[in-house]
Amino acid sequence: MRIKVGDEVEVVSGNYKGTRGTVQRVLPKENRVVVAGVNMVKKHQRPRPTGGRTQAQGGIIEFEAPISASNVMLVCPETGEPTRVGIRRDEEGNRVRYSKKSGNPIS
Repeated sequence: MRIKVGDEVEVVSGNYKGTRGTVQRVLPKENRVVVAGVNMVKKHQRPRPTGGRTQAQGGIIEFEAPISASNVMLVCPETGEPTRVGIRRDEEGNRVRYSKKSGNPIS
């Protein structure tokens, strides 16, 4: 995958189109990413024992659900616009991601 944890991305399709956020988790086998503040879902959770005398609190919890990686584009750090990501080799032979729009490397 060309999107990594900590990258700033913009959602390009779906209900959250135009929303920007930071990638929190990457699920490469499922080709999905979890983006902060995007695809918020509510889950009804019952209290259950966590070991000893403590219990996990029940109630309605809200969290980000994964979305398809094809629905997000990386935001170029220099231009601030969504861009595709390419991979090239540097002088030492290491893989380096770069912005297709500006041609500059992405750290």
